[in-house]
Amino acid sequence: MRMIRYFNLNLHKVMAVPAILLFALFFIYPLTQGIGISLTDSNGVTQPSFTGLQNFVDFFHDDRAMHDVMTTVLFALGSAPLLNLFGFLYALLLDRNFKGKAVVRAIVYLPAVISPLIMGYVWYFILQPGRGYLFRLLDHFHPGMWSINWLGDNSAALKVLIFVNVWQFVGMTMIIYLAGLQSIPEELYEASKIDGAGYFSKLWYVTIPMLYPSIKINVVTNIIGSLSVFEIIVALTDGGPGFSTESLSIFILRKLYGSFTGYSTAVALILFLLIIVPVVVFLRLVRHKEFEL
Repeated sequence: MRMIRYFNLNLHKVMAVPAILLFALFFIYPLTQGIGISLTDSNGVTQPSFTGLQNFVDFFHDDRAMHDVMTTVLFALGSAPLLNLFGFLYALLLDRNFKGKAVVRAIVYLPAVISPLIMGYVWYFILQPGRGYLFRLLDHFHPGMWSINWLGDNSAALKVLIFVNVWQFVGMTMIIYLAGLQSIPEELYEASKIDGAGYFSKLWYVTIPMLYPSIKINVVTNIIGSLSVFEIIVALTDGGPGFSTESLSIFILRKLYGSFTGYSTAVALILFLLIIVPVVVFLRLVRHKEFEL
């Protein structure tokens, strides 16, 4: 028996080796290389020299970079909660039995499988001032009233980007919540009904606690996706007007192609920390919550 256990233990270790090697090759190695490049004045052409933490110091004194951090955070604060809220509401609605449910699910989920870049261009043709389909439709009913450039207005552009992002990816969030809802045992609802619980009581004390695994997946993925937003902004505003909707991901790319390789790598590491910190904090909070449950 001891020999069998020893063999199984060693077999598990051997089977873990390919995964560890892939993790080291595609994460640890690029991360260490990136840290090394971020400590230099590399421009991608000439031989770099060591500059220490100067790139990180320059980042916090870069007004454009600080503005892009604020834009990225505001986008995430608007996008991630709305994705979870509407995804959850869609899931509650589509968990019921009604005619055409499969069609509605497909319609809601379909935009999520389309490239964000393509979807951004589609919405650009819809919202384009003067020639966009939505502009023409609204102008038909109220001529001159809706002659606003949604994508060229500083106060409206970021809201439009959040709306388009939520519209596209709410189906992905919905599917995960829907899978969680369908895995909840019916006996729990029957027991709560016997105890006299109403709809909202069952929702608060049965449905939501049982959905913590789905909530964890959706919140984490939405935080990561929102803070690393790139394609939808490039397609709709390209960071404009000016740099008012430029995200940190776009800033990194532009600095990279502007021959500031070391600086852009340092910003990429800062973006990595900006993403990983809220994710880790949330996972710790959820772990304690699950322990209480």
